[in-house]
Amino acid sequence: MTKPERLSLSVATAELANPWVRSFRADPYGRVIADRHYNRQAVGSAQFVPPGRCLVMLTDAADALWVTSWPLAEYVQHDWAGAWMNSCFRNEGEQLSSDLIRAAVAATLAEWPTPPDLGMVSFVDAGKVRRKRDPGRCYRKAGFKLVGKTKAGLLAFQMLPGEMPEPLACRERQGRLFDWEAA
Repeated sequence: MTKPERLSLSVATAELANPWVRSFRADPYGRVIADRHYNRQAVGSAQFVPPGRCLVMLTDAADALWVTSWPLAEYVQHDWAGAWMNSCFRNEGEQLSSDLIRAAVAATLAEWPTPPDLGMVSFVDAGKVRRKRDPGRCYRKAGFKLVGKTKAGLLAFQMLPGEMPEPLACRERQGRLFDWEAA
């Protein structure tokens, strides 16, 4: 599958716009990127997002993918139950990962304006990411803090609501089917 053509934006618009474009849990372009992520459980499966509420975003060039999941706390088995989860982030493009992460958090806030008390959490498997002196560095640069480890040994990074950027909605590729106001 080839990447979609880059959406044309004026320079002025591009500077103000969120780099993310809304996608969906079975987007074929997103699936291709998700298949290359180390936490992918079923490579090739059409859906690449855990069950529950989600916000899936791709960049225009489909070279980065972000998923915010908001699972119901009663189904979560880690210490951050109730938090928004960054269940997938992969950047294969040239944009700084830390910039993409902050923009994704801003887009999540635009989608869900009241963040949970535990904010957003992301888990990093230090043994599966590119070798560097401090795994999760892009999350740290984006404002996340290392807050512990999961029982499986994954590094847990958290951004609390007061540390989050201002909301900035991701862009839409097309109009939303159910966007109307009740009379």
